[in-house]
Amino acid sequence: MNFQYTLGRRFVVGVFSKTLRLASIDGERSVEVEALVDTGSFYTLVPARLLTELEVEPFDTYTLELADGRLVDYDVGLAGATVDERTAPTLVLFGDDDIEPLLGAYTLQGLMLAVDSPNERLVPLKLRMVSHPTV
Repeated sequence: MNFQYTLGRRFVVGVFSKTLRLASIDGERSVEVEALVDTGSFYTLVPARLLTELEVEPFDTYTLELADGRLVDYDVGLAGATVDERTAPTLVLFGDDDIEPLLGAYTLQGLMLAVDSPNERLVPLKLRMVSHPTV
């Protein structure tokens, strides 16, 4: 699925699919899913049944505001995420079992990947370290 939509009059948000491998933190269980790379989503959202199969345990509940203004509570857990051979631990939200997985900005930044929306791809982040002058 590839499309763009406008939020208000200022932002164009691109959405495309990418293979995401999620794993238990011990690495013993994993599953691959096609996830929407949604530049408007901060967290990665996955059907709860998949996270339960991976034995990911919720450690907190976050209240998030959806695009339509509704407030929704989501359980949150910790899982391993792999995209394009880059792996990092990440926060994952336990979604309804019928939702399409979303790959959010928090996970992408942890993987040091940025979204190139016009070309519908992920690219490595180029990070710079700011040095602090010594006093």
